[in-house]
Amino acid sequence: MKIVLIGYMGSGKSAVGIDLAVTLGYKFIDLDRHIELLEEASISEIFKEKGEIYFRKMENRILKELLSSETKVLISTGGGTSCYGDTMSFITNQKDTVAIYLKVSVAVLVDRLFAERSKRPLIAHISDKTDLNDFIRKHLFERSFYYNQATFNIDAENGSVKKIAEKIISILF
Repeated sequence: MKIVLIGYMGSGKSAVGIDLAVTLGYKFIDLDRHIELLEEASISEIFKEKGEIYFRKMENRILKELLSSETKVLISTGGGTSCYGDTMSFITNQKDTVAIYLKVSVAVLVDRLFAERSKRPLIAHISDKTDLNDFIRKHLFERSFYYNQATFNIDAENGSVKKIAEKIISILF
């Protein structure tokens, strides 16, 4: 089985993904880190130098390559990965692949993301929590169509990384 974690930035995809992959004995791939290694640049640098469209096309292509070639892999995607082009339909139509949406409220996302916004190209320009709240709220509204196509939705707001990973294991096996 292949597992793809989707959800908004700050929802815990990487942290939960690492724990889950170790527990299951799966290969873990953080799609953003994988792209950074391939491009030899940070996501912020890629956005700045080549633009978001370039990044989204590459992200789509690399995810498809990984899902087509890997087995027993857990991929943590970026927050916008599942919302670009045909990515979500590709994921959901892959044989032996499950998509898991880690769902977190706007308030919790604001708390998690405000301090680290300089590392996040989409929110680096936002200077206060009210504006960040509005930005996230709008983004979640736009992206919910894609996120809600996941095989499973998991409340990732409460509990430790380990507890969230255990929840996922309980629904998969």
